[in-house]
Amino acid sequence: MSIAETSLHRPSFAELYAPKLLTAIREGYGLSSLRADTVAGITVAIVALPLSMAIAIASGTTPDRGLYTAIVGGFVVSLLGGSRFQIGGPAGAFIVLVALTVEKHGIDGLLLATVVSGLILATAGFLRLGTYIKYIPYPVTVGFTAAIGVIIFASQIRDLFGLTLVGGEPGPLIAKVKALVSVAPTMNVAALSLGLGTIGIIAGLKRIRPHLPGFLIAILIASLTAALLNLSVETIGSRFGGIPESFPLPHLPPVSMHRLAAVVPDAISFALLGSIESLLSATVADGMTGRRHRSNCELVAQGAANVASGLFGGIPVTGTIARTATNVRAGARSPVSGMIHAACLLSFILIAAPLARFIPLAALAGVLVVVAWNMIEKEAIAALMRSADALALLSTFILTVFRDLTAGILVGFAISSILFLNKMAKAVSVETHIPLAQPDIADAVEPRAVYDPKTQITQDRMIFRISGAFFFGAASTVASVLDRIAEWPKMLIFDFAAVPFLDSTGARVIEGFARKLRRHGTTLIIAGATRSVRHELWAHGVRPPLVRFKRQLDPNNG
Repeated sequence: MSIAETSLHRPSFAELYAPKLLTAIREGYGLSSLRADTVAGITVAIVALPLSMAIAIASGTTPDRGLYTAIVGGFVVSLLGGSRFQIGGPAGAFIVLVALTVEKHGIDGLLLATVVSGLILATAGFLRLGTYIKYIPYPVTVGFTAAIGVIIFASQIRDLFGLTLVGGEPGPLIAKVKALVSVAPTMNVAALSLGLGTIGIIAGLKRIRPHLPGFLIAILIASLTAALLNLSVETIGSRFGGIPESFPLPHLPPVSMHRLAAVVPDAISFALLGSIESLLSATVADGMTGRRHRSNCELVAQGAANVASGLFGGIPVTGTIARTATNVRAGARSPVSGMIHAACLLSFILIAAPLARFIPLAALAGVLVVVAWNMIEKEAIAALMRSADALALLSTFILTVFRDLTAGILVGFAISSILFLNKMAKAVSVETHIPLAQPDIADAVEPRAVYDPKTQITQDRMIFRISGAFFFGAASTVASVLDRIAEWPKMLIFDFAAVPFLDSTGARVIEGFARKLRRHGTTLIIAGATRSVRHELWAHGVRPPLVRFKRQLDPNNG
């Protein structure tokens, strides 16, 4: 198949939505692959175990719901997903949204919102919207994840320091900090010591033994220390009574039109964040392995996973970057590793659930503090702050921290788009080849024009070579050049060979100018335009006899 045929090839439904599990099996799945996937799955499960419980607690739910999410959601994501290495489960980025939803609608409302978000995600996948979600600007994702890191850290101060707070903890950051500062005298030194010790162990193991499961080892040491020394600290058992030793049966949360309408805004937020997070995670895995994921298939799988998670009592599911990267580094070869990871977590609930009651909440807070720190991409932020994208980064960060997640993403995206359009508009250049008697036209071109004194052109002909995307942002630049023509030649040529894109605004500029030329008896020729550019021009009336089209400019005749 030639390059031209490849570019015109439209993928079939099977090519778009066939799970990567099926692809891996078709390629030949043997015992060596199963061994590699088993090792990777166990490794990821060891990382996911404490994280799933910690994220669920920070989200205002119970630790078992985090495990249900990782088990059900993780299994479905791997079974149906469009990425070989994606690991699904609860994510730190959802903590704020989930906590707000629980506060507004209760646990049943959260479960319903999770199911609805799954339906939205699956619909987006079947509408092939996954192709466009990847266009979220990099400064927005960096600012957003950094803001989530700050919010997660703030949410863990209470448990990390063992503070006693009368009443609920405020959601807004400033109010939260004020409330926590007011109860600073209630700090539990034992809890703080366990939390800081957990952070120290994780950081130390990452430096000296990076392949060891630092999160799990730190949690085990903290739990043993608290139990052996009989420390007076809150644990999963003292706050939640432990976790169930059985797996729940699926059930649909109460549904009514009023309740459904109430949770839809939260479900849309879950779906938006889940799609961004999961496709970003799949892209990271692609970069680490050289593979390519199927974005729309991945959205459908994430949708199915969220529906299943909600039915089994879990919280929102998404692709998790840290666990997915761990899966790749552990040598995974197919989605089977993600399914084995889910099976290992299920085994923990069925066999070792009673042990979870001894885990100190301060230790889980320490785990999330490390997660929050890792979410803040320090080097990327430093680089972006030195660029024109600093405004988009700061706007996203500030609005996410002090307003809400949706406002941060939308405003950051809008600012990034405006900055991009401004750059694109400035990148458009107009090279004019005109009679020597009129050099002032070239001097007046904005933002830049090239007047070539070596080009000897008669008074009967004028050539404009336009380079760059000719869209609404650049239309005024080109129009200003055309409006400055003092004498009308017998022939005017537009060289569009370097114009990759033309929108309706640019086409209307050309159409209006063509009519003006016709009134002055000037012949307009458009040369070198691509098929899509010619189609746009024709759609707006720029066609014979108003203009003449040539495939390319004759090098021997201008």
